[in-house]
Amino acid sequence: MLRRSLSVARQLLVSIDQLAQVLVVGMFFVAGLTEACPSADETISSYVGRGEMRGARWAQILASIIDRLFVLLGEQPGHCRRNVETAFLGLPPTA
Repeated sequence: MLRRSLSVARQLLVSIDQLAQVLVVGMFFVAGLTEACPSADETISSYVGRGEMRGARWAQILASIIDRLFVLLGEQPGHCRRNVETAFLGLPPTA
């Protein structure tokens, strides 16, 4: 039961992350500050990771901050790049 509860909690956190990405990127998109329309399927880490892959300075700065936070939580470095959604890279989804 605890494992199932933790799985649900993780999915809730991911959905909050996706909502935050749509709200923040959506404001920039509406204001004309970005050409990237937000996607409800993408997390903040994925969006930042894509920007980092394109070489955007803002994304490199944010990725280093986000990556450090996740290293403190026990993850390996490179969290943002690892979490770029395959659909945004033009690749088929992974199982």
